[in-house]
Amino acid sequence: MIPLLALWGTATLFLSVVMSAAWVVQRRTGQGGWADAFWSFGLGLAGVGVALFPLDGSSPSARQWLAAVLIGLWGLRLGLHIAHRAAREAEDPRYARLRVEWGQGFQAKMFGFLMLQAGAAAFLALSVLAAARNPTPGLTLQDGAAALLFVSALIGEAVADRQLAAFKAAPAHRGQVCDTGLWAWSRHPNYFFEWLGWCAWPVFAISFSSPWPWGWLALTGPAYIYWLLNHVSGVPLLEAHMRRSRPEAFAAYAARTSRFFIRPPKR
Repeated sequence: MIPLLALWGTATLFLSVVMSAAWVVQRRTGQGGWADAFWSFGLGLAGVGVALFPLDGSSPSARQWLAAVLIGLWGLRLGLHIAHRAAREAEDPRYARLRVEWGQGFQAKMFGFLMLQAGAAAFLALSVLAAARNPTPGLTLQDGAAALLFVSALIGEAVADRQLAAFKAAPAHRGQVCDTGLWAWSRHPNYFFEWLGWCAWPVFAISFSSPWPWGWLALTGPAYIYWLLNHVSGVPLLEAHMRRSRPEAFAAYAARTSRFFIRPPKR
């Protein structure tokens, strides 16, 4: 277990460096949204590292390769999506609000905030590590179910992001709340599918046939990302912005649409 902890510690240090670079970029550009792109790329790379790094000199197993490919695809897709948005759009309203609230202390507090994000990414990387290092020989039906869950979540999040981008691009929708497609079934379908993807790692990690008690550690990933999205940096900040910017439209939308989980809209 000590080599695994050392590997995780190295990933934590790497993520701290990545988020320090994110702080420099957002300082120079005035666009806090770049931090989320760096976070996504950084966690994707850290996940690939904890999955594939040869601790004992042996070649990576099929499960290690599968975990590395999946977390790499996740980081690449999400990072490119956020980077495209940061390069073309106004600053993410969450960071714009923090810029106002923190005033002249914004940059110092932003650095501390990004170090907390590095810690959050390191904590999530534990789930990938526990999944990839499951010693059960070969790939099983359980691995297939986990991969299917992950890919379905990845596709769902990509569809939700595309639907929102298309809605915002239409001039007729200016000032309105997106309530089409998946956004009619959840106020935050992209966040829901993000959480769903992290639910795949415990399915990879938990073994009922091999002595791998550390697999249960992967349950912390979906629990933590649910808490993070629903109670810290995701839903609360975005919904506070929506209530300020378009109170009547958002109130009507919220009354008929599930806050997080995918459900049919109320009539």
